[in-house]
Amino acid sequence: MAVTGFWPVFKNLKATLDYADNPDKTTAPEYLDEDLYAALRYAENDDKTDRKMFVGGINCSVQNAYAEMIAVQRRFGLRGKVVGYHGIQSFREGEVTPEQAFAIGKETARRMWGDRYQVLVTVHLNTNNVHCHFVVNPVSFKDGAKFKNKIGDHKELRKISDEICREHELSVLENSDFYSKGKKKEYWVHKAGKKTHRDYLREDVEYCLSFATSPREFESQLYALGYALDPVRFSVKAKHWERAVRLNSMGFSKERVNEQLHQNAENRYRLFTLEYRPPYKPKKFPLEDELRKLGFSIEHSYDTAAVLVDTVFYLVITAIQIVAELADVMLLSPDLRAAEKDLKELVADYHFLQEHGIHTTADLQANIEQSKAGLSALERERSDISNRIRRPKSPEEQIQNKERRKAVSKQMKPIREHLRRAERILENSPHLYELLKQEHELEKKARARYKERGR
Repeated sequence: MAVTGFWPVFKNLKATLDYADNPDKTTAPEYLDEDLYAALRYAENDDKTDRKMFVGGINCSVQNAYAEMIAVQRRFGLRGKVVGYHGIQSFREGEVTPEQAFAIGKETARRMWGDRYQVLVTVHLNTNNVHCHFVVNPVSFKDGAKFKNKIGDHKELRKISDEICREHELSVLENSDFYSKGKKKEYWVHKAGKKTHRDYLREDVEYCLSFATSPREFESQLYALGYALDPVRFSVKAKHWERAVRLNSMGFSKERVNEQLHQNAENRYRLFTLEYRPPYKPKKFPLEDELRKLGFSIEHSYDTAAVLVDTVFYLVITAIQIVAELADVMLLSPDLRAAEKDLKELVADYHFLQEHGIHTTADLQANIEQSKAGLSALERERSDISNRIRRPKSPEEQIQNKERRKAVSKQMKPIREHLRRAERILENSPHLYELLKQEHELEKKARARYKERGR
C-alpha cells in the first residue's frame, strides 16, 4: 500500500532538492561501513556527488538536477512563484525493501511526469515507513508549459501509484476519501492541519444529535449554536455563509437524524438521569466579559470611519484565545470559530496596527495613501535612474546608476509589503466586525436564557 501527495514549492527549489537528496535519509546504515557513511555526511550538500544510494533522475542527472531544472525555467522565462513541486509516496511499514520502493518510485514518476517534466526521485529510510520523494520541475522541457496542479493530477498520481503497487503484488488503499470524492480546497486545508466550515458543522450536528429528542429540539439547539435549519431542504446555514450545506451531503440524512432523535427519546430516562450532559448552555461569556473590561460597545458607531479597527482585531484574538484556554467555554458563532485557523495572521495584523499607531478605519486609509505616495515617488526615481542607465555619459556613471537603482528597489520592497498588509486589513476588518456583532448577539441571547432559568 502506498499513500501519495504533492504540493507546490514557492521559494527555494535548491533547498527542496537538497532535502530530498540527503544521504542521511537515502542510505540505510546496514548498506554502509562507517567510513563510507562519514564520507556521505561530508558530501551531503555537494551538488555533484553521485555516491548516494536510491537517488535517481528522470529527464535530468542526479549530479546537476538543480542546474538543469533552472536552465529549463530560464530558457522559457517561466520562473513565477511556484519553483517546483514536492511529492511523496509512502509505503506501509515492512511491506517493501528500499530497492523495491526505489523501483516503484521511479516507475511512478516516469508514468506521471516523465514524458514532459524533470523529476528527482529519492528513497528516504529515516522513518519506519520507507517513502519516496519526488521533486518536479513545474516547467516542461518540451514546450515550456507549466504544470497546472489540478485536483485531477493528485487523483492521477494516486491511480498510477496503485496500478504499479498491484503490479508488484502490494496492497492498495481502497475507497479513500481523497481518491473518490476529495475537494481541492478542503484537501489543502486539511493538509495544513486546519478545519473547514463543514468540519465545524459536522462536529456541531453530532453534538446536537447526542441530546436532542425531537426535530424541534434539534433545530433549536442548532439555532443556539448560530445555525439556521431549513427543514424542507434539510440544509443548514450560518449567517455569513454564501450558501447552505445540505446535511445529507455530510452523511446526516433526514431518516438517520430522525432515527437518532427517536432513539434519544426512548432512552430519555438514561439520557437525563444516569448519563446526563446537557447541550452547551454557556455560563461564561468571553466576548461580553471582555467588552465590559474595556468599556467598549460593539454597536458604538454606525460611522465606519470611527470603527476602532485595532480594537476589533484585539477582541477577535482575545475571544479565540480565551476559548482555547478554558475547557467549559466555546464561541457561539460558527464563523468566528472558523476564524481560529487564521489566529497567527490576525495577531500579526494587530501588531502591525499597534506599531503604526492605526486605530480607526480613517487612520488605516490615510496610512495606505501615504504608502502609495511614497511608493510612487520611489517608482519615479527608479524610472529616472533607468533612463540615465540607458543613456550613460560614461561607464562609471552607468555603474553608479545601477547601484542606485538597486538601492531604490531595496527601499521599495518593505513599502510594498507594508501596503499589501494594510490593504488586506482594510478589506478584512468589516468582516471581522460583523463576526463580533454576530457573536455578541448570540452571547446576549444565551445570557438572557441563562438569567431566565434563574441560574
